[in-house]
This record gives sequence, structure tokens and C-alpha cells, in this order.
Amino acid sequence: MFYDVFCELCKQRGLTPSGAAGKIGFNRASITVWKNTGKAPKQEILLKISDYFQVSTDYLLETDPKKRSLKPENPATNLDAFTYAMYQESQGLSEENKQKLLELVKFFKEQQDKEQDTEQ
Repeated sequence: MFYDVFCELCKQRGLTPSGAAGKIGFNRASITVWKNTGKAPKQEILLKISDYFQVSTDYLLETDPKKRSLKPENPATNLDAFTYAMYQESQGLSEENKQKLLELVKFFKEQQDKEQDTEQ
């Protein structure tokens, strides 16, 4: 659960979750929401937390402690805002629709590559 990961990172830095909220710049009440609902923060806050603790958003969102590496990942592996938004929006899609979305992205990439080739 996100709340547990957040608390562990706070503990490693010698901070309380409320203290970290103050340093990072978000409402302390958010922490209670995460604890009580099990939800992760919205994208803007997630990215701030990721930057502050120098961990990837994947690290913050991993729910299985066995899959989460013992050492936080390199901040260079953070998801950018667009990628995170796509991740969030695609969570409710069927596997068939996820595949269609992937094919659409590949199509746009191919078109972009063709346009760049003709410009050179």
C-alpha cells in the first residue's frame, strides 16, 4: 500500500509523515486519506514525493514488498507526467483495449519516425 511505502521512506529520513508533508508541500490530511482508503496520491503529489525521496513512481506504487527493490531506484527512472497519466487512465481497461492502445501508440511512433525521415 502506498501509505506504507511513504511511511518507510519518512522513517529512513528520520521524518514523521506529517513532517515530510510540510517539507514536500502538501496537506497533511492527505496522509490520513491514504492510510484509511489505501489510495495513492494524485499525480502532482506523487511526483513531488518521488522527487523529494529520489525514488521512482514505480517504487512508490508497488504494492508487493517482495517486488519492490530493497534499495530505492534511481530517480532517472521516474515516470514523466504523461506516462503516469497514461498508466492511471489505462488501469480500468480490458486486456483487449490495452492492446489496442499499445497498437495506436506504435502507429503514432511510426508516423513520427516517417515524418522525421522525410525532413532529413
